Amino acid sequence: MFVDRHDAGVRLAERVREAVSDENVVVVGLPRGGVPVAFEVARVLGAPLDVIVVRKLGVPFQPELGFGAIGEGGVRVINAGVVQMAHLTRGEMAGVTEDEQAEVMRRASRFRRDRAPADLAGRTVVVVDDGIATGGTARAACQVARAHGAGRVILAVPVGPPETIESLRADADEVICLETPADLFAIGFWYRDFTQTTDDEVIELLERSTGG
Repeated sequence: MFVDRHDAGVRLAERVREAVSDENVVVVGLPRGGVPVAFEVARVLGAPLDVIVVRKLGVPFQPELGFGAIGEGGVRVINAGVVQMAHLTRGEMAGVTEDEQAEVMRRASRFRRDRAPADLAGRTVVVVDDGIATGGTARAACQVARAHGAGRVILAVPVGPPETIESLRADADEVICLETPADLFAIGFWYRDFTQTTDDEVIELLERSTGG
């Protein structure tokens, strides 16, 4: 069990440091809960910290089923199998994409304020969250980082179920997970303090982080 996200980040950072050595690294946290964990990883590595804002593209008549994901810069990742199964038209996909792209831009602007997004091209990108359940968002984040030109993608999380962690190895060059309980129950179960992270806390941590 982790005390809180700070504790999880400090412990995760030690494992990540072993994996990246002296590479050109940038750390990106999934908002909101992944950012406090990512902050500690970036601090230990002396690497810049940014957010990676992704949104699931949900099937219109079944929004919890994702047919893909979208990130900043219009980067879109599509699951062709779901598109085919759901018989989605281009118009339906475009409508969902437009709505979610606007939300991506709104959130990214709020978190970064006037800062430009980190350049991921050719760099080792460490994607960090506070835990993984189904893995959908983490998978999308890895794919979006890759689409933005990341040279190497490392997914790093404190806790996640073993089968999901294993499946994510198809989307990241390396997956680092400190705890892989067979019975996850819920991510918050593995934290003594799992208080929800606010937008203001994310903004503060980004402002405090190493620039670059």
